[in-house]
Amino acid sequence: MKKWLMASALPLFAAGTAMADDAKIGVIMGYTGPIESLTPAMSDAAELAMIEVNDSGKFLEGVTLVSVRADSTCVDSAAATAAAERLVTTDGIVAIMGADCSGVTGAVLSNVAVPNGVPMVSPSATSPALSEVEDNGLFFRTAPSDARQGEVLAGILQERGISSVAVTYTNNDYGKGFADAFEAAFTGTGGQITLTSPHEDNKADYSAEVGALASAGGDALVVLGYADSGGKGMIQAALDSGAFDTFALGDGMYSETLLADLGGDLEGSFGSVPWAEGEGADAFAKAAEAAGIVAESTYTRESYDAAALIALAMMKGGEPSSAAVAANLLDVANAPGEPILPGELGKALEILASGGDVDYVGATNVELIGAGEAAGSYRYYEIKDATFETVSFK
Repeated sequence: MKKWLMASALPLFAAGTAMADDAKIGVIMGYTGPIESLTPAMSDAAELAMIEVNDSGKFLEGVTLVSVRADSTCVDSAAATAAAERLVTTDGIVAIMGADCSGVTGAVLSNVAVPNGVPMVSPSATSPALSEVEDNGLFFRTAPSDARQGEVLAGILQERGISSVAVTYTNNDYGKGFADAFEAAFTGTGGQITLTSPHEDNKADYSAEVGALASAGGDALVVLGYADSGGKGMIQAALDSGAFDTFALGDGMYSETLLADLGGDLEGSFGSVPWAEGEGADAFAKAAEAAGIVAESTYTRESYDAAALIALAMMKGGEPSSAAVAANLLDVANAPGEPILPGELGKALEILASGGDVDYVGATNVELIGAGEAAGSYRYYEIKDATFETVSFK
């Protein structure tokens, strides 16, 4: 069994050293851009699953999984497409773990994955629009759609007795889709939205946007943006002007860097983020901690599960190919079969090698519905003493 191949002197995994019997998986994440504080842990979690498969010595008669990282930027579709094209044409990847943000994920899917027959499993692209794309059976995701998160966040506001809000969202596919889903759910049960206003990322000054939202009023500001960019900027401007002091946050705002920078001013604010609890989540947390990965970071569980599903689909198909992943991923993700948790990938490989079936439960209680959508669950949290404290799961 060959050792895990990694160029320690470089920030990304080096594909150029891979051997002929390696199976390369592209890990395309926004290592630069508005979620750059989140993606290192996501990538590490995906690669943890690959390492587990390799270390088992039971994967396709000695084939080694190799991660090849590429930068999606999260927001630049042209850059993400170019990066994905290099993964396919130069590096020869057979599947993509990613992309991360919804807009670049859609671009990579339509411009690269579908034309080349390469399956994608995104751990974090949550736009409802991705449920309707023409994907030729190549697109899957381990994070649930924001059509569901919009309902969850609206329900949390109702639980807290908040009936009037202003909404700001990052002006892209993710933000718009989330805002539309939230608005439909919140107003559908009698809530009032005083103003819905997009914001651009990476601006130096958000006072004009906050001024308009403040004039409209509301008991809280709903922020559906990115913690490393415009979402944080909107909150900072609102705090500086005294426009709002309570914020309802979408999943893109869940970041330790936000707490480090603004946590002292966010007491009592709250939000939702895809999450899981139970035996699988506990097993992942233990494995991640042992590997030095921050398990509690956003979308680490979903990233581990995405990579694990790719590997198990190859195993069930009997070959490290794009076709094997696409044809078998739903089978290994769902019942019937032996339930498989994080840390049990070697066991799963044995079962599949003997012709048996597995039901990959993973870190997030994986259940892929429809054409590859995650059913998913959410953590409702509140910020107390500059920390994220769980209120309940939805």
